[in-house]
Amino acid sequence: MNYGIYCDESCHLEHDDSDKMVLGCIWLPRSEVRRVSNEIKQLKKKHGFQWELKWKKVSPGKIELYRDLVDYFFANKTLCFRCVVVSDKTKLNHDDFNAGSHDTFYYKMFYQALQTILASEHSYHIYLDLKDTRSITKVKTLHDVLCNRLRDPDRHVVSRVQQIRSHESAPMQLCDLLIGAVAYMNRGLSTSAAKTSLVEQIEGAIKRQLDVTSSVYEQKFNVFVFDPGRYVDD
Repeated sequence: MNYGIYCDESCHLEHDDSDKMVLGCIWLPRSEVRRVSNEIKQLKKKHGFQWELKWKKVSPGKIELYRDLVDYFFANKTLCFRCVVVSDKTKLNHDDFNAGSHDTFYYKMFYQALQTILASEHSYHIYLDLKDTRSITKVKTLHDVLCNRLRDPDRHVVSRVQQIRSHESAPMQLCDLLIGAVAYMNRGLSTSAAKTSLVEQIEGAIKRQLDVTSSVYEQKFNVFVFDPGRYVDD
């Protein structure tokens, strides 16, 4: 089976206004991407929304659109989500564990997010949101790291890692929405009633809070909470 994996991140910089960090992805069979994209486009059309779907755009005026998107995700059996939540970036010890580099830690966490998804009998195209001028290096390094760890020198398993523009990808936009909800809850924010209602909607669907590690067997909506204080380098 050929899969597409759409990856995004929140609060991933070493020094920003959050002690949390969330990396995650939505994945689905590549044969389903067009259908899913069209169905999300129809949802946007139903609600008179013409712009890119993003967590930061969640507002009372468009809450029904975003609630429909969350319902759509859980109703669609082809869509799965996994993310890693770094519980406290202030505990990170890059000198001892990551060769003094936050970037090294970033790639380890992306591998952590992807490792339970990737299987040698399948092939994957991995897509990253194009954010900045460092993205080209990030793509090459992540591809190398994944293939090295998977012992996939010929890149049969991870056949592609590339940047895309999120406004051109409905699965990427849906990933942004779900990652935003996880980050919002884990940061303990309550500044928006609309965003809080989406967090509660997701928690109701998965029957647990978004700051709790899922069972390793949970595929639909999997959260792994990583505590840097217990980190042992591999």
